[in-house]
Amino acid sequence: MAKYEVLLLAVPEITKSEGSNIESSFSQVISKIKGRVISWERWGKYLLAYPIEGNDYGVYYLTRFDIPESEAPKLANELKSLLAVKYNDIVMRYLTSRLENETSLEYKKPAPLDETPKGVDEFLKENKMEGLISKDKGEELTNG
Repeated sequence: MAKYEVLLLAVPEITKSEGSNIESSFSQVISKIKGRVISWERWGKYLLAYPIEGNDYGVYYLTRFDIPESEAPKLANELKSLLAVKYNDIVMRYLTSRLENETSLEYKKPAPLDETPKGVDEFLKENKMEGLISKDKGEELTNG
């Protein structure tokens, strides 16, 4: 069995229901080619480096799966049919990568925008802008 992962970039307005539909359809494709889904993760909403299809943000999903080596060519056709045709209005981009068998399945990803509510002070500290933090909450910052 060969291990693969697919990273999906969906439109920022994707609903939980649409995400579940993609997951279900994806699992069916993998089962059809005698594979097994290892994981399906919603990574969350992120600011994109550049706009894609007019969107400044996107929601990432990562799935990993095993398939028989002989089914790899069929996988590419099935994924294109599913993601680029059936879900073309939801999935903006996807990337398929083969994983080495020894590869760890652990990722360290930044916190997504839609799951980490931050206060202004916390944001300023994280981005090394502490000079903009007011010492007294009632005090206004002034130039000069």
